[in-house]
Amino acid sequence: MSRRQLERDGVLPQLPGDDTDCHVLHADMDAFFASVELRSRPDLRGKPLVVGGRNGRGVVLAATYEARRFGIHSAMPMSRALRLCPTLEVLSPQHSRYTEVSHGVMEIFRSITPTVEPLSVDEAFLDVAGAQRRLGSPRQIAELIRARVADEQGLPCSVGVATTKFIAKLASSRAKPDGMLVVPRESVLAFLHPLPIGALWGVGEKTEQVLTRLGMRTIGDIAATPESTLVSAVGPAAGSHLHALAWGRDERRVDPHEPERSIGAEETFGHDIDDVAAIRRELLRLSQRCATRLRAAGQVGRTVSIKVRFADFTTITRSKTLSEPTDVARVIYDTASGLHHALGRDGALLRLVGVRVEGLSDAFATPHQLDLSGSADDWRAAEQAADRAAARFGRGVVRPAVLVEREPQRDDGRDQT
Repeated sequence: MSRRQLERDGVLPQLPGDDTDCHVLHADMDAFFASVELRSRPDLRGKPLVVGGRNGRGVVLAATYEARRFGIHSAMPMSRALRLCPTLEVLSPQHSRYTEVSHGVMEIFRSITPTVEPLSVDEAFLDVAGAQRRLGSPRQIAELIRARVADEQGLPCSVGVATTKFIAKLASSRAKPDGMLVVPRESVLAFLHPLPIGALWGVGEKTEQVLTRLGMRTIGDIAATPESTLVSAVGPAAGSHLHALAWGRDERRVDPHEPERSIGAEETFGHDIDDVAAIRRELLRLSQRCATRLRAAGQVGRTVSIKVRFADFTTITRSKTLSEPTDVARVIYDTASGLHHALGRDGALLRLVGVRVEGLSDAFATPHQLDLSGSADDWRAAEQAADRAAARFGRGVVRPAVLVEREPQRDDGRDQT
């Protein structure tokens, strides 16, 4: 039975209040890759199914809700998924098809309102304030979106409706699969506070352990805790962040832009070099540029890759997926440096090096484990301070001491991105 049927039959609780000012919607496709595959394989409906690679290092890209009942989830090694469910149906991904369907879904969103902020191929925020006179209340618009996606694309879509992006996204996750949840302004705290602390953005396993030791079990417990206590427990940035979210505060507006798929920078040297120290300095500089652009765009990335071109024009790329998405230059550099070292080509003449961060997502909306050790948060705070200094006094006014030395010569005096 779908969430829509459950809502209609009164099984799901309805939150009281007027939805007139709930103009922020978060629309999220359900098990997107798998749902697209099921359109052409209706015989597999109702069976545990995943999309992903079958080879030894294959991972699950998407799992139907039937598969999730076995504990299977995205990013899980395929070998483990098959152990959990030996009868699992595995389909190879068809990315061109998913891109085409995504374009169709986004066009539906944009026909409702021009204020659409895509987060990935299968989800987006919408601001429907300007569409209410034409299409009705936010609740009616959300139902229209779900009906059109189902009719025109044959796919299920869950929608959260609220006054802020944070609550709308949380509502859509609670509406899955194939449902809609409206959280009126006067019901925000009633909706938010009973939820477990793990539902709050930024609370991962380690943070949850710290908060649990302090006696916190729900978001309401966090809200009832003095901000100073939270700051002492998890640090200034994390403490203030959690306190604000626990009270439903989120000032971000829906930003109608197309997210970049990756952010990177590369450098072609004026002459071939084999100085490992100089190459590592360049990797650090490029990592800083990537991180600065990520923070400016409000994004984080999960995969770091390097590009190396040798004197004979042979080009090699290597990448590594991080356990947590990042916008911290030190994390990007450590990963890039490790990839370079793993090449085992120290001393080889290089013509070009590059650093790229991929797998981008909204920094605020992406589930993220707060760093209780303070190391990543400390680096982020320092780099954000450098961002502010650069905005006031110019790029490069604050940088690592190792980069104060003379930088490698460039072909044309400019960075290549």
